[in-house]
Amino acid sequence: MNHIRFLIFVALIVLCPLASAAEFSGKVIAVLDGDTLLVLRDGHPVKVRFAEIDAPEKAQPFGMASKKSLSEMVKGKQIKVVSRAVDDYGRLVAMVYVGELNVNHEQVRRGMAWEYSRFHSNRELMALQHEAQQARRGLWAGTDPVEPSQWRKQHPGTWAAPLPASVPSTPAPSSPAPTDQACGKKHCSEMNSCEDAMHYFSICGQKALDGDADGKPCEKLCADAGKL
Repeated sequence: MNHIRFLIFVALIVLCPLASAAEFSGKVIAVLDGDTLLVLRDGHPVKVRFAEIDAPEKAQPFGMASKKSLSEMVKGKQIKVVSRAVDDYGRLVAMVYVGELNVNHEQVRRGMAWEYSRFHSNRELMALQHEAQQARRGLWAGTDPVEPSQWRKQHPGTWAAPLPASVPSTPAPSSPAPTDQACGKKHCSEMNSCEDAMHYFSICGQKALDGDADGKPCEKLCADAGKL
């Protein structure tokens, strides 16, 4: 019994620094969709997936509106990331704040994302969605909005799944692979913006875009991304 208590004590000592490292500040260098960001942390891009919400896919009705809403709030800004976990694709699952604004909650309040109550019991978030529904904001202004999880099942192969961190060149077996159309560009000269380059580097796995292996693709195009 004493041995077990000792192991628990050691585990707590080891885990305490990890818990304190779960919160950090960084600059948003790309908005990938309505609930996913690339954040510059210690000079390297980190993919952050919003906790407790699910935004429409870009090809889905209100998908681009959701991305635009998020961009207006966070793109190019310093944010606080409070990490909850790391998902199967290596993304930080987190609550995101700009100043005092909870961005996860604001996306739901604006009608630009669903609250994902099957994975949480956040009554405040549920109330914000109800408020958006009553006011017919955003996606709730349409008829019969379809949850992203259902839409993805109905449209396999039409959305680019993130690549799992453990197998960077192979999509997760249970998720649709990125389509050729979504991942057809391979060279910096083909990129229209730093956000475009980040998409092909992080989602499509085009590692050749990072010629000096410093974690940032297309140095000339993304020259300003590292300036905080």
